Amino acid sequence: MGGVTTGRRPGGWSGVWLGLALVLGCSSSDGGKTGGGGQAAGPRPGPEEWNREVVPPSDEEAAAARASCGYRAGALAAETQGASFPMGDDIPIDHMVVVMMENRSFDHYFQKLPEYGQPDVDVAPADFSNLDRDGNPTPIFHQEAYCFVDTNHGYGGTHTQVNGGLMDGFVTTNEGNHEMPAMGNLEMFHGRRAMGYYDETDIPFYYWLANEFSVADRYFSSLPGPTLPNRMYLYAATSYGKVHNSLPGPMDLIVDYLDAREIEWKIYAEASPAIAIFVSRGSELFDRVVPIEQYYEDAAAGTLPPFAFVDPGLGIGTGSYDNDDEHPPALAQIGQRFVADVVKALTESPLWSRSALMLTYDEHGGLYDHVEPPPACVPDDVAPETEPGDPEKPFDRLGIRVPLIVVSPFAKKHHVSHEIYDHTSILKLVEARWVMPALTHRDANALAPWDMFDFDDPPHLDPPAVSLPPIPDVELEACGAVFE
Repeated sequence: MGGVTTGRRPGGWSGVWLGLALVLGCSSSDGGKTGGGGQAAGPRPGPEEWNREVVPPSDEEAAAARASCGYRAGALAAETQGASFPMGDDIPIDHMVVVMMENRSFDHYFQKLPEYGQPDVDVAPADFSNLDRDGNPTPIFHQEAYCFVDTNHGYGGTHTQVNGGLMDGFVTTNEGNHEMPAMGNLEMFHGRRAMGYYDETDIPFYYWLANEFSVADRYFSSLPGPTLPNRMYLYAATSYGKVHNSLPGPMDLIVDYLDAREIEWKIYAEASPAIAIFVSRGSELFDRVVPIEQYYEDAAAGTLPPFAFVDPGLGIGTGSYDNDDEHPPALAQIGQRFVADVVKALTESPLWSRSALMLTYDEHGGLYDHVEPPPACVPDDVAPETEPGDPEKPFDRLGIRVPLIVVSPFAKKHHVSHEIYDHTSILKLVEARWVMPALTHRDANALAPWDMFDFDDPPHLDPPAVSLPPIPDVELEACGAVFE
């Protein structure tokens, strides 16, 4: 492919992604005509039981119940979060934007954040290492290769990497893993590549975001496995038993509930049919997936819907060095520029004062992290659909840690959250804002990222200027020489 200069792929809807098609959503094409906050005046539409009166528990009672997985699917956020947290229209966010990138762990991106302005964040010790197959220690190192061979992030490989919490299997699971690039060599298959990190000199925009806004250092993917099951948790709070990159049948999605509330939503995406996990839902959803260019137009015009996913070139370019989803071997700076464009458009939108953007990653991509994934609540009664050789584990533990950054006028400035979150914590915030019940037991017991916000005294009501990071031509050419 040719060189990339802006981080965006050309628009248009030609071509169809036949591999991993991701399409979320449901129901009518008009999305519901709504006013401020996406909620029409008068009683909230939707099932009557969603509008039941609730006496919230104390924060302590709610926390204890969540810790013991005491809440069930169908519980309202007001019944599970605690009395001190706002609900419904008391949450001053009228427009939520969710950007989920691909395959980067927290330590891989933010190992050096303490040295670049944020000392409160938890990163791996400087002497953190994994043993290779010969028993030799392989320490973490500054990754100088901007494009490297993809790392093992399968269901079995991830469990081996976690190794009961020792976090010591990243080198061995990546030794000899993957296929040879066009102009590659055997050195590119050394498991050492999983121990590399970037710093502010490599991804300056992300380090700026993490310093300026609110970053979480206890945000985990939802299960120890690959892309599709983890993205299902963002859309449905379960993978319906899937642990590999396979597609489920029909299921309830967060956008189904938004439709029931008559809350408008869109998926802004770079491809057709763009993001398409749930192809079984069919063509009824295609009119809710619009080209990425429409996001920039809607942001500028003040016509963003109350809820939106904004997606990079998932699937169509995954595995390419010049794709913008950040999935290795993709050049990280291309995805960084995509995110910067999205963030800049929101900060300059007339909707900024009532908006929130949440940036995260679907899973760790096989790259090292030192924090043991904590226990999790089993989402439903569907058992993992394992294959021969897979670990026989229930869905009772989160996956490996990934970044979460909240960009909003309400995002605390220069703040690090140490609360435990996963992808369903984003769902919990959506459910709290529009008074919708939990999809599964997992999001019923999830904590929304409350401590990343200051709703009383917004720190970023006047947004900071966003500088768009360049995509270095030298690194792009070097990646092309190996992977094109």
